Amino acid sequence: MALERRKLGASGLEVTTLGLGGTGLANMYNAIAEESAERLIRGAHRLGIGFFDTAPCYGVGLSEQRLGRVLPALPRGDFVLSSKVGYDLLPLAEGENVSSLFAGTPRLKTRFDFSYDATMRSIEGSLARLGVSRVNMVAIHDPDETAGADPAADPYAASHFAEAMEGAYRALDALRSQKVIGAVGVGMNQWQMLVDFAQAGDFDYFLCAGRYTLLQYDAAQTLLPLCAARGISLIIGGPYCSGILASGAVEGAMFGYAPATPDVLARVRKIEQICADFGISLRAAALHFPLRHSAVASVIPGARSLDELTENLAAHAEAVPEDFWQALADAKLIDLYAIA
Repeated sequence: MALERRKLGASGLEVTTLGLGGTGLANMYNAIAEESAERLIRGAHRLGIGFFDTAPCYGVGLSEQRLGRVLPALPRGDFVLSSKVGYDLLPLAEGENVSSLFAGTPRLKTRFDFSYDATMRSIEGSLARLGVSRVNMVAIHDPDETAGADPAADPYAASHFAEAMEGAYRALDALRSQKVIGAVGVGMNQWQMLVDFAQAGDFDYFLCAGRYTLLQYDAAQTLLPLCAARGISLIIGGPYCSGILASGAVEGAMFGYAPATPDVLARVRKIEQICADFGISLRAAALHFPLRHSAVASVIPGARSLDELTENLAAHAEAVPEDFWQALADAKLIDLYAIA
């Protein structure tokens, strides 16, 4: 069955409602073999995925490199490709090591740089790693230094907003006007600063990771209606909240890049029970929830294998009845404003 495609703002681009996020290709948490990565990318294309998202900081270039071993041989019109700017990749000094969510990556480290020149260099580096002449979509990446990864953190504790607008946005806007790229966005793990970007610039899309999900959906009150009003499309990253909405409330389940707390585990168990009552999978509920909103163009879980991708596609194809969402609200597992 062909995947639905939705328009991306006013860019003229269309993305499939299910895309492939590039963190799994970057050895997030654990390494995957090169052959498995290639099989995943080729399988995604064969199974109808028409949207691939990546970034230089995903495995310090590894995600882009792995895509670059496959995508150049595929028909370019079959897929939309997005990457990001904001992280420089620098070589590690001899004996230097850095902690990372990614395993088995090149000996590089990242440094934030949202300047005009760094943005241009970043795109050149991405094109070289990806082996393509054009990236369709480019987002300003983590202009809050990922402070929003913790929902309790101050979203403005580390802000590069002014630098990003003066440097990266100006560069990307110029490239868009020259038709070098098709769409300009911002990608981050919070929604508050995205509201500021929506009001300050002309953006086609926002990639909001982990902040419009079954477990965290405050963005529904402010960001989503603003995006709908301004014609900004949303790409929802991390729909499984780092894993727990795919694995379920099992021992070691991850939530927000860390082991899930007892409270989160208990909440997910209750959601799983209602899923069972309706005969749907937890993955289906997690993928269908954001796609209910008209401003959302695509969800991009980061599969680590072709088997995981196949499971995502099967979950995406499940029918989720409207009564399911009301049942979650009746059980006080979701607020009514999130399903209105």
